[in-house]
Amino acid sequence: MRILITGGCGFIGNHVVRRVLMIPGVEKVVNVDALTYSGNLDNCKDIIDDRYRFVHESINNKSAIDEIIEAERISVLIHLAAESHVDRSINSVKPFVETNIDGTRILLESVVDSKKSGTNIHFIHVSTDEVYGSLKPDDPPFTEDTPLNPQNPYAATKAASDMLVQSFVNTHNISAVITRCSNNFGPRQFPEKLIPLMTINAMNKKALPIYGDGKQIRDWIHVEDHVSGILSSMLALIVGQIQSGEVFNFGAENERTNIQIVQTILKNVGAEESLISFVKDRPGHDRRYAMGYEKANRILGWRPEIEWDTGLSDTIQWYNDNKSWVDSITSGEYRNYIENQYGIDN
Repeated sequence: MRILITGGCGFIGNHVVRRVLMIPGVEKVVNVDALTYSGNLDNCKDIIDDRYRFVHESINNKSAIDEIIEAERISVLIHLAAESHVDRSINSVKPFVETNIDGTRILLESVVDSKKSGTNIHFIHVSTDEVYGSLKPDDPPFTEDTPLNPQNPYAATKAASDMLVQSFVNTHNISAVITRCSNNFGPRQFPEKLIPLMTINAMNKKALPIYGDGKQIRDWIHVEDHVSGILSSMLALIVGQIQSGEVFNFGAENERTNIQIVQTILKNVGAEESLISFVKDRPGHDRRYAMGYEKANRILGWRPEIEWDTGLSDTIQWYNDNKSWVDSITSGEYRNYIENQYGIDN
């Protein structure tokens, strides 16, 4: 296998790069990342392997993508590059349309062009639970058959990209699988997301901004469990265990409210709950997500393995042990964004 990974310097992407290099038979791993605000080259600086290559490039540059695919004889494309923060999509949807929709379109067209030239590329499209919309308190978890019902601009662009993938499977007969996952946590997550933001602020005795009443519910999964799901679906597609166009959901049966998450972090760090600052809720804030994974377990033999308490404790410890990484991230544009977004001094 010769694998192209888009967004490999991002949170989930750098974990995918590491795990892919551990798979027997992988000859080459090319990481293409535009290094926008959430892509951090330091996330991969410790990867030392002759099979690994980093390319600073945008997925919207089709000629560059085509050149990489041809030169590196790519056989698998794992597509993670995306604008992914709901708050930013509310402020401006333009970069989400450009990256999530048009960027995916360009990659799919490159796959089709390769197919016409006699090279079949397996396309692994990493999506999100947010394409399904919001659940009511007593609703069962999302399944792969749940209708798409995105409720915010970010989710809408991801749903559109999912539908593009399925349309290319139907129209061009490409080999592809779509994965959707619940909220991730773990080391190296950009600290605009809940757990790293609250962890870093708690460590520094700064205000912890919580939207609305803090009772929004999410299903939390450790990034390493998510990565194992992505790679399980990839291998199943390659060996023909599953049909092209299949969708797999990955969850952890670990639903928590935002306020519960924050209180657990404060307790772990040893900070006071007086740091909590409730702020105006964001527009159209989905109330609850939960992902079922019966299909992934039945077909792929996948299930989450990392316990919540252990995973969260280890994650908090990682941020405490890697303050230079934190300091390099939480400055400049990031600090201005947090202050403007939540109306607090950061």
